[in-house]
Amino acid sequence: MEMDRIPGSAIPPRLRYRAGRVPKFSCLSMARALPASSRIAMHSSVSETQSELRMFILGMGFVGQLLSYKLQNQGWVVSGTCTSHMKKKKLEDRGFHIYQFDALEPDCFCRLSILDHIKHYTHLLVSIPPIVGLGDPMLQHERLLRSSFVNGNLQWLCYLSSTTGVYGDCGGELVDEDYPPNPTSELAKLRLASEEGWSSLAHYLGISAYVFRLGGVYGPGRSAIETIMKQDSLSEAQKMRKYRKYTSRVHVEDICQAIMAAADALSLGKVYNIVDDDPAAREQVFEYARKLVEKKWPDLIKQEAQEVEWSDVKPTDMRGEKRVSNARMKDELGVRLLYPDFRTGLQSILDKMDTPCLQSRS
Repeated sequence: MEMDRIPGSAIPPRLRYRAGRVPKFSCLSMARALPASSRIAMHSSVSETQSELRMFILGMGFVGQLLSYKLQNQGWVVSGTCTSHMKKKKLEDRGFHIYQFDALEPDCFCRLSILDHIKHYTHLLVSIPPIVGLGDPMLQHERLLRSSFVNGNLQWLCYLSSTTGVYGDCGGELVDEDYPPNPTSELAKLRLASEEGWSSLAHYLGISAYVFRLGGVYGPGRSAIETIMKQDSLSEAQKMRKYRKYTSRVHVEDICQAIMAAADALSLGKVYNIVDDDPAAREQVFEYARKLVEKKWPDLIKQEAQEVEWSDVKPTDMRGEKRVSNARMKDELGVRLLYPDFRTGLQSILDKMDTPCLQSRS
């Protein structure tokens, strides 16, 4: 499904000249080797440095934090939001200008005046999930978003739709971005509404817009390796995924390189599936992770912890199964996966561990 098939996403002729503002630049060739002190100082006067590449990240979580470090190392000015004071302080200590934003606090949005800062940035990455009963917490203020950004400096917008569940029940078919969305769960329906809402906003502003439909995100500190090492009991949701034949996933490093490729592209934006080449069963992934850990640290996993109780879980039907194609990501964004399957991804995570200490997910 190309962007012009999302309601309200086609850019009318009178606005297309604004989309042409998107520069054709190389993230590497145009990176400015600025000292950290200079980059931090820019946050307070970002409106005075209009030539800088500036990314604002709504929701600096697992993906946003890694992306921030990569962009900052290439001379970008990076700011964003997080939900807790502890995370805010941690990120500020690493040189980022952070705003605390809790979507469940109705007055937080206006009180922090986030929009007054975002409009001075050239790029906006949205990584805040919708909330059941509320919807997209930012799009609740869509009228304010439009009025604030219309005369701002935004040239590019990317929405991270952290699920391929928007495709609905596919009976194990191979689905690409042209496959008609048909979400069945409440959360997947909200994700699709958010995709359409952010695409509509970009259409109104006449800027480049991307929707990234992510597979299950994993990486250092957040993978089957750590779950096996913790020897925790699986949750009910994890057990229910036991009998899924196909589960799409993607390494956090590959998400970041896809985002950076999109920021470097001269296009009006599209929907992209961001997944690896191997939609494998969860049980297969965990079995491989267990073997890797046992090989490196033979005595780490207790024998009794190797047996997981699956007896109370019944197989599900194939209606919700799907294999997700990443061909458009490769062909149009030029992404060559660093970790094309869970084996290479898990091996890299374990190789970076000198001791069996669990890494923080924050």
